[in-house]
Amino acid sequence: MTKAEHSLPEIIKDVVTVIAGILFCGFALRGFLVPNKFFDGGVTGISLLIHELYHINIAFVIIAANIPFVILGAYQVNRVFALKTFVCVIALGICLLYVPYPIITSDKLLVSIFGGVFMGLGVGLSIRGGCALDGIEILALYTLKRSSFTISEIILGINIIIFLIAAFELGLPTALYSILTYYTASRTISFVIDGLEEYTAVNIISGKSEIIKEKLVMELGRGITVYKGERGFLKESFDVSQPVDIIFTVITRLEVRRLKNLVHNIDPKAFVFTNSIKEAAGGVLKKRVREH
Repeated sequence: MTKAEHSLPEIIKDVVTVIAGILFCGFALRGFLVPNKFFDGGVTGISLLIHELYHINIAFVIIAANIPFVILGAYQVNRVFALKTFVCVIALGICLLYVPYPIITSDKLLVSIFGGVFMGLGVGLSIRGGCALDGIEILALYTLKRSSFTISEIILGINIIIFLIAAFELGLPTALYSILTYYTASRTISFVIDGLEEYTAVNIISGKSEIIKEKLVMELGRGITVYKGERGFLKESFDVSQPVDIIFTVITRLEVRRLKNLVHNIDPKAFVFTNSIKEAAGGVLKKRVREH
């Protein structure tokens, strides 16, 4: 199989994913947020605010608002990413102009929740496809290099400004509902990007490490890494310690409970600690994920 033949299915998958993301974003805007004068965070929130204050068509506002961030993305990420993002933003504008989305509801709670869900679904799918429908992360990356704030703090600060302006111009209830929309969207984005394949790193310290290693490999089909360490160092016997194998493995979150039960059945006193990781690839990981 050639490299081109191998990459073609991935390209098609990315294109379909991005198109779905664009359609979901358009649905969130036309079906929920715009008719009810609700907002989101980021560049989309800025675009919605400008639309409400100056009554400019939301399609043109979103395109114009994202152009500076597309240019910034060419320098902060790469030109291919910036070009793909620009094409996606243009496609979203066309979608907002010509796709006849129905207005779903005027119930404020439903609008804030489901508008956020569909917006998060759209933005998350676009990110999985390799582009961005909201340039706020690019701005955060740019600001990060010139300040001591984290990306999360920068995005939070920008969104606070957006929601404060919304509260003064359109009323506090609208701003509060819009914060709920933003929260729902951000949680949906995280789920779409990480999904059920969000990975968990597991460290196991046990005196029965040989049995646990065998079970992890033979029963769970996990790849493992073993660190050499020492255990003991208790307050009443600080000078007493013994060597121990520290087992490290990466699993999906669907497997966490099964792994903990397996370890507990072998050694109830085993010390197990976990932490989430955003992305993992290689080894036997992907093969095992597809079997679930």
